[in-house]
Amino acid sequence: MYSFTICLLILIIGYFIYGRYAERVFGPDAVRATPALTKADGVDYIPLPAWKIFMIQFLNIAGLGPIFGAIMGAKFGTASYVWIVLGSVLAGAVHDYFSGMLSIRHGGESLPELTGRYLGMTTKQIMRVFTVVLMILVGAVFVAGPAGLLAKLTPDYMDVTFWIVVVFIYYILATLLPVDKIIGKIYPVFAIALLFMAVGVLVMLYVHHPVLPELWEGMPNLHPDALDLPVFPIMFVSIACGAVSGFHATQSPMMARCMKSEKYGRPVFYGAMITEGIVALIWAAAATCFYQENGMGENNASVIVDAITKNWLGTIGGILAILGVIAAPVTSGDTAFRSARLIVADFMDMEQKSVRRRLYICIPMFLAAIGLLLYSLQDAAGFDRIWRYFAWSNQTLSVFTLWAITVYLVSAGKNYWITLIPALFMTCVCSTYLCIAPEGFGLPRLISYGTGLLCVVVAIVWFATWKVKKRK
Repeated sequence: MYSFTICLLILIIGYFIYGRYAERVFGPDAVRATPALTKADGVDYIPLPAWKIFMIQFLNIAGLGPIFGAIMGAKFGTASYVWIVLGSVLAGAVHDYFSGMLSIRHGGESLPELTGRYLGMTTKQIMRVFTVVLMILVGAVFVAGPAGLLAKLTPDYMDVTFWIVVVFIYYILATLLPVDKIIGKIYPVFAIALLFMAVGVLVMLYVHHPVLPELWEGMPNLHPDALDLPVFPIMFVSIACGAVSGFHATQSPMMARCMKSEKYGRPVFYGAMITEGIVALIWAAAATCFYQENGMGENNASVIVDAITKNWLGTIGGILAILGVIAAPVTSGDTAFRSARLIVADFMDMEQKSVRRRLYICIPMFLAAIGLLLYSLQDAAGFDRIWRYFAWSNQTLSVFTLWAITVYLVSAGKNYWITLIPALFMTCVCSTYLCIAPEGFGLPRLISYGTGLLCVVVAIVWFATWKVKKRK
């Protein structure tokens, strides 16, 4: 528990120290007019209170990743603690803060438009397709998980299929209606449920005070399939949203369109990521306790969530906690579809005040998501495969975002090292994962690691060459 406590304190201190440093590097202007004020349209550009924007941002980014991802990542041992802490403070929160603030500075631009602004037209076109596909994957993946948990809390006739339909209908409404009609009203309630879950599990960790492995005892790979699944890079992709996530950069522009002042950027963007890191750390520790007592044979994260919450928090507390876990993916799925709609609308320069034009974009998008969902429900392997594709795509998106932010910082004459180092690291993670993972090329470790390092070298040469040309 000492390592867990130290990691928890580093996350909190990191917000105040490194978060404030990142804020100084960007230089927010408290009196500068924001898109919420200059482009208000009553649908997507709507000024909201800062506390409500934080709640929405937190729920937008806190999907299954910081819970299910942390549970799966805990199988790798205490290395999961290190990645959650360092990833959140030095990479994930910086990534989220700058992507949100740059969107504010550029009129609420969506992620593809931002990356294209700094990485060129070709990158913009790739990102438009890549991001929309990822958003549809998120929507499909984040239906089955909450539906399964809801089915456990309700009578038999309200089975998984029933709840999938209910959740999907909610997604449609949340995507089409103005942001303040559904999202702005119910997200604070969902956020309270999610925070209750996290605080409840945290308190019970200290009440039970389990004997957990400490960092100074070494960080061996404890995964049952350690020979096939090395810590690097598999764990760094498994714990995606709890450390660094490209998906977050697709959500930040939505809140950038609702923020009344740039001074709220650090608590909203950086703070929401640190809060998510805390949630991930809590679940990594709780899952470690579960594995110690029950072994690592259980692969269904929802079963582990159900067991931990009911055993530690009782029946009523367990139900409230599970509702918080359900709220996380549901409130990420709906904003994933909404983000996809906005990205397509930006690309097609299509106004979104009329419902008819919103439907033009949403109908094909929902049909594609339904197809993916049906495929994932065929068997467990189908869902696992889509989840892994989502996780890798998610991290790859963060690579593009970090490089775009780095180019912006160089162009603005600011300290670019705070995103250059994370960009190089995530470039290595994603390229190595593509080579070594079973769903990738399945290459031997030596070749995979060599390819990852080669990609980093190429990225360094590319960056150095561009930087020299920029100076000239």
